[in-house]
Amino acid sequence: MPQAAAMVQTANCAFDSSGQLFEVCIHGRDDLMLGGTKKLPSLEMKGIIVNLEVDPPSAEVMEIARKELRETPDLARESMEELRNLLKEDEELTTPYEYNKFLERFLRPTKFYPESAYDLVKRYYDFKLKHWDLYREMYPSSVKAVFDQDLVTTLPLRDEKGRRVLILELGKKWKHKKVALEEVFKACVCFVEIAAHEPETQVCGVQVIFDMDGLSLQQVWQFTPSFAKLIVDFLQEAIPLRVKGFHIVNQPYVFNMVFALFKPFLKEKLSSRIVFHGTDRPSLHNYISPKCLPECYGGTMEMERIPSEKWYEVLTPIEHEFKEILKYGYLKAIAAKEKDKKK
Repeated sequence: MPQAAAMVQTANCAFDSSGQLFEVCIHGRDDLMLGGTKKLPSLEMKGIIVNLEVDPPSAEVMEIARKELRETPDLARESMEELRNLLKEDEELTTPYEYNKFLERFLRPTKFYPESAYDLVKRYYDFKLKHWDLYREMYPSSVKAVFDQDLVTTLPLRDEKGRRVLILELGKKWKHKKVALEEVFKACVCFVEIAAHEPETQVCGVQVIFDMDGLSLQQVWQFTPSFAKLIVDFLQEAIPLRVKGFHIVNQPYVFNMVFALFKPFLKEKLSSRIVFHGTDRPSLHNYISPKCLPECYGGTMEMERIPSEKWYEVLTPIEHEFKEILKYGYLKAIAAKEKDKKK
């Protein structure tokens, strides 16, 4: 990673060229999370600390933000206030615009262009509205079965570029008669929502590994065009993160049938970031260093993969934060949907 060479900043602090921290005045609240959580839970697993990384990013990471996201103290301050004003003026959309960290979540993936960030906020909430039946109970305990089957997790180490690595296993581990694809999607969204609170993830982004080892024909039949469109729409329009790559590994021949459902909906940008590796580990290592990968992916990482159940133990104590997130959006339209459901 490049070394810091100039002043760089987070929402309410900045680093000078020597890495010294000092204050920057930005109006608004600097609460860690919307629900008032002050201390985040963590677990230790054989020497690995499983937790959320919400500390201010290092000077090194903020230099990446300066180079890739145009982030400087002045621009961050101006963009945040402009985005706040745009959201204040939107009478149909309810957002926690007074929270600086909320605004930062949308400004970083849009490179601090306030209008682009505003569009992302609207798409983010519009997607929730369109799929409210899924989002109504978008919190970890509603999809405990996904965690029990160990289908979704993150690696304990970030990759060589500081990106979180999310792993999704939809092959031999997936008992499709007990866990529907929509539940897997909800678990993934829970990870995305919480990862979007991590400043380093906001800056560096995420990589996703889809491990399809053991995918059966019966499992293939669970995929539908409507589900494919749901996933692609989420990734292309509504995700508030920089997703840098999708890596398909261990896929059997029948996976071609699955991908054929997704392909018609893919735009060029997303399509260009999907890479099929099969069992070719050197191919995967061209994108993610083996030092950051476990042995099963040809890596040399000494730390063990974190079981999904461990992440469940970290996330459930802050489940109220997931419920707090659901209190915002196009609330009048959501209320109308709830009313129609009761008829």
